[in-house]
Amino acid sequence: MSFVETAERRALRAAVAELGAEYGASYYVEKARAGQKTDELWDEAGRLGYLGVNVPEEYGGGGGGIGDLAAVCEELAAAGCPLLLMVVSPAICATIIARSGTAEQRRHWLPGFADGSVKMAFAITEPDAGSNAHRITTTARRDGDGWVLNGQKTFISGVDEADAVMFVGRTEDQKGNLRPSLFIVPTGADGFTWTPIGMEIVSPEKQFVCHLDDVRLPYDAVVGDEDGGLLQLFAGLNPERIMAAAMGAGIGRLALGKATAYARDRQVFKTPIGAHQGLAHPLAAAKIELELARLMGQKAAWLYDAGDDTGAGEAANMAKYAAAEAAVHCVDQAIQTHGGNGLTTEYGVGMLAGVVRLMRIAPVSREMILNYVAQHSLGLPKSY
Repeated sequence: MSFVETAERRALRAAVAELGAEYGASYYVEKARAGQKTDELWDEAGRLGYLGVNVPEEYGGGGGGIGDLAAVCEELAAAGCPLLLMVVSPAICATIIARSGTAEQRRHWLPGFADGSVKMAFAITEPDAGSNAHRITTTARRDGDGWVLNGQKTFISGVDEADAVMFVGRTEDQKGNLRPSLFIVPTGADGFTWTPIGMEIVSPEKQFVCHLDDVRLPYDAVVGDEDGGLLQLFAGLNPERIMAAAMGAGIGRLALGKATAYARDRQVFKTPIGAHQGLAHPLAAAKIELELARLMGQKAAWLYDAGDDTGAGEAANMAKYAAAEAAVHCVDQAIQTHGGNGLTTEYGVGMLAGVVRLMRIAPVSREMILNYVAQHSLGLPKSY
């Protein structure tokens, strides 16, 4: 592992940053406040191959790894366009299908992930299960040559703009035990409905409660091996955490950029406010925390792309934790640096607070990450 990214990765970052600058935060916020989608940016990023950098070349992708996709996500977020569906569709769903899907599933879905023409949501969270995947009650039973799904999921992102949703359900084995399995459910399937959840966060991607009422699917709707659901699930959750860390890093960079520009230009008592240690030191500390988080994110991506799932699991959780904390610190200090202007629409800093605060909760809470590190990294007794 090198602590300096390759020339190819740096070129990718520069190209994506240029694209992000063409749209910028004003485009993103205007779309979000109008209840519209960032389709223009998504479509162009797909056409240029940025959304499919991690898809195998044989299916039209860039043949890169999750580190490349995380770089795309970070640069767009740093430009003011944090695309939440990047965490879900090309990172979780495309990765799972590429690693575990059948040959037909890979042929059917991956080219669309590669050029951005396909969007797939991911549904695991349930109202009564929270982060406990073992309490999932969404079930799939065999019925002739197909499946019948029933259950409910909550806080599922982007269902209204997705072609399909990858559901985590439970099937019964020959001994009557329930085991996790993954199913691809088209959004137009009979019996599949969704209800929007009102959110205070400024984002074009909306959250939904999903309902499955006797949804009938063909047998090949199950992803890959019917018995491999748990391993397939974890194959997608590590990229999710890596991408969340990248998005947090990008937003942190955006906030720090706004804060330092303001601190250099704003003068009080004939001196730029950035010359005062009371503002300069907190911004410097936030910068240090952010760079440390970025390093852990790059380590997690490197381990994952190298095939070290165990090492990547620890690093991905740590990276997500560190990036969320750093992003919260960066945004909070940016607001403080701007003073009252930090909460005005003109400067576009205050609206970031809700986004980064959510990152302490989703896609996995800071408490569950601390549980993971305590148990798996420190060898402490399991607490739940």
